[in-house]
Parts: sequence; structure tokens; C-alpha cells
Amino acid sequence: MADSIAYKILTADQWTELEDGSFDGAPVDRTDGYIHLSTATQADETLIRHFAGQGDLVIAAVDLEALGDAVRWEPSRGGALFPHVYGRLTLDVVIAYGPVEREPDGSLKLPVAG
Repeated sequence: MADSIAYKILTADQWTELEDGSFDGAPVDRTDGYIHLSTATQADETLIRHFAGQGDLVIAAVDLEALGDAVRWEPSRGGALFPHVYGRLTLDVVIAYGPVEREPDGSLKLPVAG
């Protein structure tokens, strides 16, 4: 299923928290009551809207199937459905990660497993 992977953009400190065991979410996630994720097509706009000017960011590819019922697809920007995680993220559901970088064409480089 194409929508079985979603992405979370994290600051270096948030990534360290996830690497240390689990991640309860960024301040906005905790305020909203769920962890915001983006699909591959939504991730670049999320980066631009919410992380403009920030460096030292990590993007993690998350296996939504491994999260099971903790994932809900809910409307957000312009009514588009976004994956939201009701619970913690743990390192075992991260299938790939890397620094936030751009491809030669300017698009967001998504991490690829193995």
C-alpha cells in the first residue's frame, strides 16, 4: 500500500529523544493530542510551513502498518487527509531516516530503507 509510509520531520533534539526510546511529539503534537505525520507528497510543504529557516533537521520514514490502530487519517490543510499518530513513536517503527536535504531538482530528499 502506497500510504503505508509517512514522514516525521524532527529537530536534532527530538531525533535524539526518539533514538533514546520513544518520542511523545513536538510541542504542537502534544498540544493537538497526536503526532503529526505527512505523506511523501505532503512532507515538503510541511517542511516549508513549519520548519522554515531551521537547520539540523532529521526526516524519519515511519511504517504506518506497524502502528496499527494508533494511526488515523484526518483532514488538515485544505481538507487533505494527513496521518496522525495517537500515541508515541518508537524507533522500531522507523524504517529509514536521514538529514533533511534537497535533491538536485530542489525537491525534498526522502529517506530510503536499506
